Amino acid sequence: MTAAKIDTGLGQNERTDVAVELTKVLADSYAVYLKTHGYHWNVRGPEFFSLHNLLEQQYRDIWGALDDVAERIRALGELAPQGYATFANLTSIKDGDPEKDAPAMLDELIRDHGTVIATMRAALEKADEEGDDVSVDLLTQRLAAHEKFAWMLRSSLGAR
Repeated sequence: MTAAKIDTGLGQNERTDVAVELTKVLADSYAVYLKTHGYHWNVRGPEFFSLHNLLEQQYRDIWGALDDVAERIRALGELAPQGYATFANLTSIKDGDPEKDAPAMLDELIRDHGTVIATMRAALEKADEEGDDVSVDLLTQRLAAHEKFAWMLRSSLGAR
C-alpha cells in the first residue's frame, strides 16, 4: 500500500520548514503547559484561590492547543515530536520550582510566555514566508492567547 501524496499547495521544502518551526512552538507550549499545571497545584498564599483558578484556565487552554499544533505538523507531512526528553531538547523553558512563592511563580511564567511568544512569532514569519495560511491562522490565534495569558499574569502582580 502506498501513502497518498500530500497536496496542500505547498512544496515539500516549504512544508518541512514550517513544520520545523511548529515543532519548536509545540515544545515551548508543552513546557509552559507543564509548568503552569505544576504551579496550579503548588501555588499558595493569600491569593491562592484566584491564582489557582487563573492557572487552571491557562493550562486547560494550552493543553487543548497542543493537539492542534501537533496535528498541523502531521498535516504538513512531518512527525510530531513526543516524549519528555525530546521536548526538553527542543525548548529553553526549564522546569518550575514548586518551592517558589506565588509572585516568583507568576514572574517566571510571564518570562516563559515571552519565550513562547517569540518562538511563535518566528514560526509565524516562516509560515507567512512559505505561504502557509493555515499555519499562519493557527499561530495567530495561539499568539493572541499567550499574549493574553502574560497580560493576566502581569496584572495579577499589579504590573502594567
